[in-house]
Amino acid sequence: MEENYSNEDFIRLARLFLAPNYAPFPVTFDSASGSWIWDTDGKQYVDMMSGYSALNLGYDHPRIARAMREQFDKLSMCSRKFLSREMVLFAKELAEFCGMEMVLPMNTGAEAVETAIKLARKWAYTRKGVPINKAEIIVCENNFHGRTTTISSASSIPQYKDLFGPLTPGFIFVPFGDADALLEKIRRNTAAFLVEPIQGEGGIIVPPKGYLKECRKICLNHNVLFMADEVQTGFARTGTMFACDYESVKPDLFTLGKALGGGMIPISAVVGSRELLEVFQPADHGSTFGGNPLACHVAREVLKVLKDERIAEKAFESGRYLTDRLRAIPSPYVKEIRGRGLMIGIELKKGGPNAHEICSRLIQAGVVCSDTKEYVVRIAPALTIRKFELDWALERIEKVLTT
Repeated sequence: MEENYSNEDFIRLARLFLAPNYAPFPVTFDSASGSWIWDTDGKQYVDMMSGYSALNLGYDHPRIARAMREQFDKLSMCSRKFLSREMVLFAKELAEFCGMEMVLPMNTGAEAVETAIKLARKWAYTRKGVPINKAEIIVCENNFHGRTTTISSASSIPQYKDLFGPLTPGFIFVPFGDADALLEKIRRNTAAFLVEPIQGEGGIIVPPKGYLKECRKICLNHNVLFMADEVQTGFARTGTMFACDYESVKPDLFTLGKALGGGMIPISAVVGSRELLEVFQPADHGSTFGGNPLACHVAREVLKVLKDERIAEKAFESGRYLTDRLRAIPSPYVKEIRGRGLMIGIELKKGGPNAHEICSRLIQAGVVCSDTKEYVVRIAPALTIRKFELDWALERIEKVLTT
């Protein structure tokens, strides 16, 4: 019987029947509430990972759960041949939320980035005059934009693309944080610059002050699209609604996802100007489930909650408190604490335990974090996390980092 399975049983079954694309934690979770999760043996943990930033509003925000139930009882799916009321209202409200004009809904962050790549290329051929099949998109080294074949081709990290070729051409690499390098690589065939305002999977790398603003200026001066991948940083994660807001930068395109569905349902979007998104014509692009009524209704409620409950301000204050407390820990292992809002990286000194080892110790202590790169522990709790939950986690993090 399923009720008699232990954590060890579930890990064994996972290794037998699940493709090994993820290395499982030594715990299988069974239920959750707010920032708390419990394993199948009843042990309690605080989640400082929040679904890789997808669960910005926690596990059981009542308004998100209610919106999901309400729409499911009405109409959860319909053929994309038809426009649903929810999709139209979602597009209107998300465009206004972002200060943009048009929206193209999809399902995942990777789909949003793929959509932006196609859009940038068609724009380059039809509006900029780039020769067909010669468009180039500039990307940053150490980036992470998703795991599809084309996006993997835009990565400089060997594990994401080695043995998955032949790779998609058309990507030019520049160092992250170096605006002069971007300027040097722009040519006649450059269609766009695709950038994460903060590199998440790359190790919570925050660029130098003024970098985004200077890159935006360069793109404007050279008729190059500035495409901000805010799939992970968007919707208040960094203490502002979008990470680009720290430099008052408005991109030509946002790619959005993760937290847009409240952690409950996949939904993503590309958001931009009418002139740009109207480059796509009917049947140029699409998705079976993209813009389905259930996901759109949930996302609409997410946007309302973000504003009504001042989630960005809460994330800023909680992030400042958490960062200050982490920096005060007298750890022999820690090299640097960095990040913005509740997107924080703990970089470890080389020669000591690596990030995977520290994360394994943390989970045994009751704190769920994730490792990225070899020596960075990523902390990204729900933006609704309460102070006593942070303190509970910090007590255990300090113990792990000092022993």
